[in-house]
Amino acid sequence: MGSLDRSLIAGLSVFESLSAADLDRIVGQARSLRIPRDQPVFEQEQEAHSFFLLLDGHVRVVKSTPDGHEVTVRYISPGELMGIAHALGRTTYPANAIAAVDCVALAWPSQLWPTFAAEFPSFGANTYKAVGSRLQDAHSRVIEMSTEQVDQRVAHALLKLVKQTGKRTEEGILIDFPISRQDIAEMTGTTLHTVSRLLSAWEGEGLVRSGRQKVTVVEPHRLLLIAEGRVEKG
Repeated sequence: MGSLDRSLIAGLSVFESLSAADLDRIVGQARSLRIPRDQPVFEQEQEAHSFFLLLDGHVRVVKSTPDGHEVTVRYISPGELMGIAHALGRTTYPANAIAAVDCVALAWPSQLWPTFAAEFPSFGANTYKAVGSRLQDAHSRVIEMSTEQVDQRVAHALLKLVKQTGKRTEEGILIDFPISRQDIAEMTGTTLHTVSRLLSAWEGEGLVRSGRQKVTVVEPHRLLLIAEGRVEKG
């Protein structure tokens, strides 16, 4: 395999403020990976042998609970790090990471993590900032689960995915990777039946359009009103 070029990582927020020489050194120690759709990047409780940067595609992060349930925690988009267990003080991965579509990523041995964090302080600071943002997202989801109605939670989840991955089309804003109603149910702590009922009702009202593993938000402002609890129930 030929050497990787720094243009792969230049301009990404986690590598801000690094010189060309620093970027060359970092990317020179990476290996590139192609992960087919539905295949794991890494698995929960597996030894954290590597950390990764997603270059193309989307990755679903899924947490397995002790009683055998799976909860979709979040989606990783291009430009984001994943598998940064060592930044959390862990030696194993805290969740499963599964390619939602065919993906391309860079991987570094986890043993390089302390070296990178020490020798490239902005990289370490940006990474911990990203970790903090994800923890804040997790905290917000706990609050949503305990205080919001299910229609608010589903609306919030769709709006978050539109903000993260939305692609404007003639119909509206498409969530730009395959997502099933079961995935949405796992994200929002509800059942497949409830998500199907809500999406069907919202399709009838012209808020969304959905098909096989596809969701398009047609009226984001009206969906936001639902998410914020500002729509009276009939």
